[in-house]
Amino acid sequence: MKHVPKLVLLVVLCGLLAGCLYPKEMRRQNQAASGEYILVVQNAIDAYKAKTGVLPIKNSTENTPHYEKYPIDFKKLEGRFLSEVPSNAFEKGGTATYVLVDVETKPAVKMMDIPSFQQVLDLQRDVDSYKIKNGSLPFGEAAAPGFYHLDFGKLGRAKLEVQSVYTRSMQLPLLLTEGGEVVIDYASEIMRLIDKKGLAGGLKAEQDLRELLVQESYFVPARSVAYHWQGGSPVPSGTLHEY
Repeated sequence: MKHVPKLVLLVVLCGLLAGCLYPKEMRRQNQAASGEYILVVQNAIDAYKAKTGVLPIKNSTENTPHYEKYPIDFKKLEGRFLSEVPSNAFEKGGTATYVLVDVETKPAVKMMDIPSFQQVLDLQRDVDSYKIKNGSLPFGEAAAPGFYHLDFGKLGRAKLEVQSVYTRSMQLPLLLTEGGEVVIDYASEIMRLIDKKGLAGGLKAEQDLRELLVQESYFVPARSVAYHWQGGSPVPSGTLHEY
């Protein structure tokens, strides 16, 4: 090992660190081209649907979270309907999973951010391990009915927040459901959008407020639960597997 150049060692170590897997520069480039990618893939989806009568999506189960339920199968598109898979797609080593929303009405192409998704999955494993060892969950203070902040001290790790795909300067907290599911808390982003658009007066109690984020962005809210308008604020409800 002592004969390996220091520069090579540095590159190898960087590749092993989670933060180096998705460099900021790569993420900036991916987002700059997101609009073009979305348009190209949307055209391919529309052409495939018109030709075959079905959508080019991978299989999922009833328990798959709503915004993860319809991942696009690029193998069905590449070649005949799509000349090349977008460089920011997971299939090309990128940071986005391409998914469809509104499949029953007007299928629309969106993306799901892989780095934040992976961070939550890593934390979920720690929570699951804690529950197995202790017979309880690492609940912190209550955040909303059925939702809690995590006690990272119990997990023996530093507090974790994830970078928002909607406002890059914003870090989003994580919540723990009563059933032990780790989810990203999008309340602040939803509230920001409601204030920006002046939507508060027209919101319905039964409306899933995540739809506002999807309508205004290329991204779906990964690892999220539904949010409803209660008492002048977006409040989380349900589980990952409910819509």
